[in-house]
Amino acid sequence: MSETTEARVLDWLSGRQGEMLALLERMVNTDGGSYDKAGVDAVGAQVRGFLEGHGIPVETIPGERFGDCLRATVEGGEESGASDNARRNILLMGHRDTVFPKGEPERRPFRVENGIATGPGVADMKAGLVMNMFVLAAFKAVGGAPGPLVGLFTGDEEIGSPEGRPVIEAEARRARVVLNSEPGRANGGVVTGRKGGVFMVVEIEGRAAHSGGNFEAGISAIGELAAKVTAIHALTDLARGITLNVGLVSGGQSVNTVAPSAQMQIDLRYVEPADREEVMGRIHEIVGRSFVPGTRAALTIRGEFLPLTQTAAAAKLFEAYVGAAAESGLSVTGDFSGGCADSGFTAAVGAPTLCAVGPVGGKAHSPEEYLEVATLVPRAQAMARAILRLDRAGL
Repeated sequence: MSETTEARVLDWLSGRQGEMLALLERMVNTDGGSYDKAGVDAVGAQVRGFLEGHGIPVETIPGERFGDCLRATVEGGEESGASDNARRNILLMGHRDTVFPKGEPERRPFRVENGIATGPGVADMKAGLVMNMFVLAAFKAVGGAPGPLVGLFTGDEEIGSPEGRPVIEAEARRARVVLNSEPGRANGGVVTGRKGGVFMVVEIEGRAAHSGGNFEAGISAIGELAAKVTAIHALTDLARGITLNVGLVSGGQSVNTVAPSAQMQIDLRYVEPADREEVMGRIHEIVGRSFVPGTRAALTIRGEFLPLTQTAAAAKLFEAYVGAAAESGLSVTGDFSGGCADSGFTAAVGAPTLCAVGPVGGKAHSPEEYLEVATLVPRAQAMARAILRLDRAGL
C-alpha cells in the first residue's frame, strides 16, 4: 500500500457527503420490511444501480420468500508476489431489510435537521449500506485494494437471516476479514462482542368448556401458559448475561370459555455458546411439563443468531481499525452489545469479524431512530484506511 493510494482513496471519499445523503434518502423512503420481499428487492435495485453505475459487477442470489442477496466484487491484490492471504476476500456486509410496517416511509419520510437524519432504517442499517457502496466505489475508481473486496447486501437479517445465513456463512469461509456496517455506537464505538439469540414460539393445547355451566370439563391453555411464563422467566441469569423474555402472548376463545389454546413467543439471549445448550435444555423441560394436567405443548424455533466472540485475529482487526479511525479524527472503543447481528455467523465460521463500523446512529427500531450525518464520510474513510492496513496488521 502506498501513501499515494491511500491519499487518493480518501480524497475520492472526502467530498461525497451530499451524494451519500441523496442515495440514503431514496433508500430510506423505500419500504423494506423483512416480510416485504418486493420492497427489500426494490432497495436492492437501488444498490445495484449505484454499483453498476460505478462499473462494479453485481451477482444476485435469489431469495425464495425474502429479499435476494446481492454480491458485488471489486478486484484487488493482483500484484505480483501477493500472498495467498492477500488474494482472499475482504467482506463488507450489511442488510437491506428493516423492522417497520408497510407505509412507514410515507408516514415518517427521510429528513435532515441540525445534522441529524431520521426515517425508518436510517441507521439500522441503510446508512451502513450507503457507506459500504461508496467504499467499494472508491477502490474501484482508484485501485490499490490489498485483496478482492466483496460487498454482501442481504435481505432478512431482522428476522434471523433464515435464507441469508447460508449465503453469509459460505462467504465468510472465504473471507480474510469481515467488516459489518451496523450503526456505530452513540459513543462512536464499534462492537467487538454480541450476544447470541434464539427466537421461539410455544403452542399450548387445552380443552374448551363453558366457564359457567361446565367449568370442570375444561382444561385451560392460558393457565398452562401463565405457569410456563413464570418458569421460563426464572431462567434469567443476569450475572451470566442470560435473559429470557416472553414478549408476545395470545390465547383463548371467549371470556366465558375455558381457553382451549394459547401461544407465547420467547426471546433467549446468551453470551457463551455453551450456555445455549444448557438453557435450551431447560426450556424444553418446561415446555414438556404439564403444570395444568391434560395440556400439551410444542416448541418451534423461528429464528436464531450466534454470538459474536472475539478471537486473536479479530483483536488484530479491531486494533487496525482503531488506528485507522484515529487518523480520520475518530476515537473508537470496542463495545459489547446485547443485540444480535449477522456478524455472529461470520465469527462462528472463523472469519475475523468487526461489527458496527457503520456511521454513528442510535435508537434503532423506534420512531426516534437517528443518524449523525457528519459521521458518514469519516467512518467511510476509517474503513478504507483499515482495509489498506490489513497487511501491516498481519491479517
